[in-house]
Amino acid sequence: MRVLLVDDEPLALDRLKVGFGAIEDVEVAGTASDGIEAVEQIRALRPDLVILDIQMPGRSGMEIARALRPGEHRPEIIFVTAFERFAADAFEVEAADYLLKPVAFDRLRLGVERARRRRALRDAEGRVAELEAMRTEVRPAPVEEIPYDQGIWVPGRQGAVLVPVTTIDWIEAARDYVLLNTSLKSHILRARMNDIEKRLDPAVMLRIHRSHIVRIGAVVGVERPGKGALRVVLSDGAVLQVGPNYQAGVEATLKL
Repeated sequence: MRVLLVDDEPLALDRLKVGFGAIEDVEVAGTASDGIEAVEQIRALRPDLVILDIQMPGRSGMEIARALRPGEHRPEIIFVTAFERFAADAFEVEAADYLLKPVAFDRLRLGVERARRRRALRDAEGRVAELEAMRTEVRPAPVEEIPYDQGIWVPGRQGAVLVPVTTIDWIEAARDYVLLNTSLKSHILRARMNDIEKRLDPAVMLRIHRSHIVRIGAVVGVERPGKGALRVVLSDGAVLQVGPNYQAGVEATLKL
Protein backbone atom coordinates (compact mmCIF):
# COMPACT_ATOMS: atom_id res chain seq x y z
CA MET A 1 0.00 0.00 0.00
CA ARG A 2 1.44 3.35 -1.10
CA VAL A 3 0.89 6.18 1.37
CA LEU A 4 1.09 9.96 1.09
CA LEU A 5 1.71 11.85 4.36
CA VAL A 6 0.33 15.39 4.58
CA ASP A 7 1.03 17.69 7.53
CA ASP A 8 2.33 21.25 7.80
CA GLU A 9 4.38 20.41 10.91
CA PRO A 10 7.79 18.84 10.11
CA LEU A 11 7.93 17.08 13.48
CA ALA A 12 4.52 15.51 12.88
CA LEU A 13 5.67 14.27 9.47
CA ASP A 14 8.78 12.75 11.02
CA ARG A 15 6.70 10.92 13.62
CA LEU A 16 4.39 9.56 10.94
CA LYS A 17 7.36 8.32 8.92
CA VAL A 18 8.65 6.44 11.96
CA GLY A 19 5.23 4.93 12.61
CA PHE A 20 4.73 3.78 9.04
CA GLY A 21 8.23 2.34 8.96
CA ALA A 22 7.04 -0.30 11.42
CA ILE A 23 3.89 -1.29 9.47
CA GLU A 24 4.28 -4.17 7.03
CA ASP A 25 3.53 -3.85 3.31
CA VAL A 26 3.37 -0.05 3.44
CA GLU A 27 5.50 2.32 1.37
CA VAL A 28 5.66 6.05 2.07
CA ALA A 29 5.40 7.30 -1.51
CA GLY A 30 5.75 10.98 -0.63
CA THR A 31 5.00 13.85 1.72
CA ALA A 32 3.35 17.25 1.47
CA SER A 33 3.37 20.21 3.84
CA ASP A 34 0.36 22.19 2.62
CA GLY A 35 -2.99 21.63 0.96
CA ILE A 36 -1.98 22.75 -2.54
CA GLU A 37 1.07 20.50 -2.60
CA ALA A 38 -1.08 17.64 -1.29
CA VAL A 39 -3.49 17.90 -4.24
CA GLU A 40 -0.56 17.91 -6.67
CA GLN A 41 1.00 14.87 -5.01
CA ILE A 42 -2.28 12.93 -5.02
CA ARG A 43 -2.59 13.50 -8.77
CA ALA A 44 1.07 12.71 -9.47
CA LEU A 45 1.64 9.76 -7.12
CA ARG A 46 -1.86 8.20 -7.08
CA PRO A 47 -1.40 6.82 -3.55
CA ASP A 48 -3.64 4.14 -2.06
CA LEU A 49 -3.91 6.01 1.25
CA VAL A 50 -3.52 9.65 2.30
CA ILE A 51 -2.82 10.64 5.90
CA LEU A 52 -4.28 14.14 6.15
CA ASP A 53 -3.93 16.88 8.70
CA ILE A 54 -6.95 19.19 8.69
CA GLN A 55 -5.77 22.73 9.38
CA MET A 56 -3.05 23.54 6.83
CA PRO A 57 -2.01 26.44 4.59
CA GLY A 58 -3.46 26.56 1.08
CA ARG A 59 -6.35 24.11 1.42
CA SER A 60 -7.59 22.30 4.50
CA GLY A 61 -7.60 18.53 4.70
CA MET A 62 -11.39 18.57 4.66
CA GLU A 63 -11.43 20.65 1.46
CA ILE A 64 -9.05 18.18 -0.16
CA ALA A 65 -11.23 15.22 0.81
CA ARG A 66 -14.39 16.88 -0.52
CA ALA A 67 -12.66 17.72 -3.81
CA LEU A 68 -11.89 14.07 -4.60
CA ARG A 69 -14.40 12.87 -7.19
CA PRO A 70 -15.67 9.29 -7.64
CA GLY A 71 -14.60 9.25 -11.29
CA GLU A 72 -11.06 10.27 -10.41
CA HIS A 73 -8.38 8.41 -8.49
CA ARG A 74 -9.74 8.38 -4.95
CA PRO A 75 -7.38 7.13 -2.23
CA GLU A 76 -8.52 6.08 1.19
CA ILE A 77 -8.19 8.87 3.77
CA ILE A 78 -7.23 8.86 7.43
CA PHE A 79 -7.38 12.21 9.19
CA VAL A 80 -4.73 12.80 11.86
CA THR A 81 -5.37 16.02 13.75
CA ALA A 82 -5.25 17.67 17.15
CA PHE A 83 -8.88 18.78 16.86
CA GLU A 84 -11.85 16.67 17.91
CA ARG A 85 -14.48 19.01 16.48
CA PHE A 86 -13.99 17.92 12.86
CA ALA A 87 -14.74 14.24 13.52
CA ALA A 88 -18.33 14.31 12.27
CA ASP A 89 -17.24 16.08 9.06
CA ALA A 90 -14.53 13.46 8.53
CA PHE A 91 -16.96 10.58 8.39
CA GLU A 92 -19.30 12.59 6.15
CA VAL A 93 -16.54 12.47 3.51
CA GLU A 94 -16.15 8.69 3.99
CA ALA A 95 -12.81 8.81 5.81
CA ALA A 96 -11.50 5.41 6.84
CA ASP A 97 -10.53 6.72 10.27
CA TYR A 98 -10.08 9.83 12.40
CA LEU A 99 -7.14 9.87 14.80
CA LEU A 100 -6.30 12.46 17.41
CA LYS A 101 -2.71 13.57 18.00
CA PRO A 102 -0.58 12.27 19.55
CA VAL A 103 -1.38 9.04 17.70
CA ALA A 104 -0.59 5.72 19.36
CA PHE A 105 1.13 3.28 17.01
CA ASP A 106 -1.43 0.50 17.56
CA ARG A 107 -4.26 2.87 16.71
CA LEU A 108 -2.46 4.00 13.55
CA ARG A 109 -1.92 0.38 12.51
CA LEU A 110 -5.63 -0.38 12.99
CA GLY A 111 -6.58 2.58 10.83
CA VAL A 112 -4.23 1.43 8.07
CA GLU A 113 -5.65 -2.09 8.16
CA ARG A 114 -9.19 -0.72 7.92
CA ALA A 115 -8.18 1.42 4.93
CA ARG A 116 -6.54 -1.61 3.32
CA ARG A 117 -9.71 -3.68 3.68
CA ARG A 118 -11.91 -0.87 2.39
CA ARG A 119 -9.74 -0.44 -0.68
CA ALA A 120 -9.65 -4.17 -1.40
CA LEU A 121 -13.43 -4.36 -1.17
CA ARG A 122 -13.90 -1.35 -3.40
CA ASP A 123 -11.52 -2.68 -6.02
CA ALA A 124 -13.03 -6.17 -6.00
CA GLU A 125 -16.73 -5.66 -5.52
CA GLY A 126 -17.60 -1.98 -5.23
CA ARG A 127 -19.57 -0.20 -2.61
CA VAL A 128 -22.95 -1.34 -3.97
CA ALA A 129 -22.42 -4.95 -2.90
CA GLU A 130 -21.47 -3.84 0.63
CA LEU A 131 -24.56 -1.68 1.02
CA GLU A 132 -26.84 -4.42 -0.30
CA ALA A 133 -25.40 -6.88 2.22
CA MET A 134 -25.96 -4.42 5.07
CA ARG A 135 -29.55 -3.79 3.97
CA THR A 136 -30.24 -7.54 4.02
CA GLU A 137 -28.76 -7.92 7.51
CA VAL A 138 -30.92 -5.18 9.03
CA ARG A 139 -34.24 -6.49 7.64
CA PRO A 140 -36.41 -6.80 10.79
CA ALA A 141 -38.06 -9.98 12.02
CA PRO A 142 -41.79 -9.82 11.24
CA VAL A 143 -43.23 -11.15 14.50
CA GLU A 144 -41.07 -11.33 17.59
CA GLU A 145 -40.27 -8.09 19.38
CA ILE A 146 -36.58 -7.82 20.25
CA PRO A 147 -35.77 -5.92 23.47
CA TYR A 148 -32.33 -4.75 22.36
CA ASP A 149 -31.27 -2.61 19.42
CA GLN A 150 -30.32 -4.61 16.33
CA GLY A 151 -28.82 -1.52 14.75
CA ILE A 152 -27.69 1.96 15.75
CA TRP A 153 -28.80 5.00 13.80
CA VAL A 154 -25.96 7.43 13.06
CA PRO A 155 -27.18 10.88 11.94
CA GLY A 156 -25.41 12.84 9.24
CA ARG A 157 -25.90 16.04 7.30
CA GLN A 158 -27.95 14.36 4.58
CA GLY A 159 -29.94 11.93 6.72
CA ALA A 160 -28.90 8.95 8.78
CA VAL A 161 -27.42 5.48 8.33
CA LEU A 162 -28.35 2.36 10.27
CA VAL A 163 -25.28 0.43 11.41
CA PRO A 164 -26.21 -3.21 12.18
CA VAL A 165 -24.88 -4.42 15.52
CA THR A 166 -23.65 -7.58 13.79
CA THR A 167 -21.21 -5.47 11.74
CA ILE A 168 -19.73 -3.62 14.73
CA ASP A 169 -16.48 -5.17 15.95
CA TRP A 170 -15.94 -2.77 18.84
CA ILE A 171 -17.11 0.53 20.23
CA GLU A 172 -14.64 3.12 21.45
CA ALA A 173 -15.26 6.13 23.67
CA ALA A 174 -13.93 9.38 22.19
CA ARG A 175 -14.68 12.07 24.78
CA ASP A 176 -18.25 13.23 24.07
CA TYR A 177 -18.63 10.75 21.20
CA VAL A 178 -18.42 7.04 20.53
CA LEU A 179 -16.86 5.37 17.49
CA LEU A 180 -18.66 2.34 16.08
CA ASN A 181 -15.78 0.43 14.50
CA THR A 182 -16.67 -1.99 11.70
CA SER A 183 -14.20 -3.85 9.51
CA LEU A 184 -14.55 -1.20 6.81
CA LYS A 185 -15.05 2.14 8.54
CA SER A 186 -15.82 3.94 11.77
CA HIS A 187 -19.10 5.74 12.41
CA ILE A 188 -19.11 8.60 14.90
CA LEU A 189 -22.06 9.24 17.17
CA ARG A 190 -22.59 11.75 19.95
CA ALA A 191 -23.51 9.48 22.86
CA ARG A 192 -22.38 8.19 26.24
CA MET A 193 -20.91 4.71 26.56
CA ASN A 194 -23.25 3.82 29.43
CA ASP A 195 -26.30 4.74 27.34
CA ILE A 196 -25.05 2.73 24.36
CA GLU A 197 -24.33 -0.28 26.57
CA LYS A 198 -27.92 -0.35 27.86
CA ARG A 199 -29.24 -0.56 24.30
CA LEU A 200 -27.13 -3.60 23.37
CA ASP A 201 -27.72 -7.30 24.05
CA PRO A 202 -25.10 -8.41 26.64
CA ALA A 203 -25.09 -11.82 24.96
CA VAL A 204 -23.74 -10.10 21.84
CA MET A 205 -21.82 -7.03 23.01
CA LEU A 206 -19.52 -7.13 26.05
CA ARG A 207 -18.23 -4.15 28.05
CA ILE A 208 -14.55 -4.79 28.74
CA HIS A 209 -13.37 -1.32 29.78
CA ARG A 210 -14.89 2.06 30.55
CA SER A 211 -13.79 3.06 27.03
CA HIS A 212 -14.47 -0.16 25.10
CA ILE A 213 -17.35 -2.48 24.22
CA VAL A 214 -16.61 -5.47 21.96
CA ARG A 215 -18.76 -7.82 19.93
CA ILE A 216 -18.20 -11.26 21.46
CA GLY A 217 -18.19 -12.88 18.03
CA ALA A 218 -15.27 -10.66 17.00
CA VAL A 219 -13.02 -11.88 19.85
CA VAL A 220 -10.45 -14.31 18.43
CA GLY A 221 -7.99 -14.49 21.31
CA VAL A 222 -6.87 -13.24 24.69
CA GLU A 223 -3.48 -12.22 26.06
CA ARG A 224 -2.21 -12.23 29.63
CA PRO A 225 0.82 -9.92 29.62
CA GLY A 226 1.42 -10.45 33.34
CA LYS A 227 0.50 -9.17 36.80
CA GLY A 228 -3.14 -10.11 36.38
CA ALA A 229 -3.61 -8.03 33.23
CA LEU A 230 -5.87 -9.25 30.44
CA ARG A 231 -6.27 -8.14 26.83
CA VAL A 232 -8.65 -9.30 24.12
CA VAL A 233 -7.65 -9.73 20.49
CA LEU A 234 -10.25 -8.96 17.82
CA SER A 235 -10.62 -10.24 14.28
CA ASP A 236 -9.63 -6.84 12.84
CA GLY A 237 -6.30 -6.98 14.68
CA ALA A 238 -7.25 -4.67 17.53
CA VAL A 239 -5.76 -5.58 20.91
CA LEU A 240 -7.78 -3.97 23.72
CA GLN A 241 -7.02 -3.79 27.42
CA VAL A 242 -9.60 -5.23 29.80
CA GLY A 243 -10.27 -2.88 32.72
CA PRO A 244 -9.75 -4.31 36.23
CA ASN A 245 -13.40 -3.72 37.14
CA TYR A 246 -14.56 -5.67 34.10
CA GLN A 247 -12.09 -8.57 34.15
CA ALA A 248 -14.21 -11.01 36.18
CA GLY A 249 -17.20 -10.48 33.89
CA VAL A 250 -15.07 -10.89 30.77
CA GLU A 251 -13.53 -14.12 32.05
CA ALA A 252 -16.97 -15.49 32.94
CA THR A 253 -18.51 -14.56 29.60
CA LEU A 254 -15.60 -15.94 27.56
CA LYS A 255 -15.30 -18.96 29.89
CA LEU A 256 -11.60 -18.38 30.51
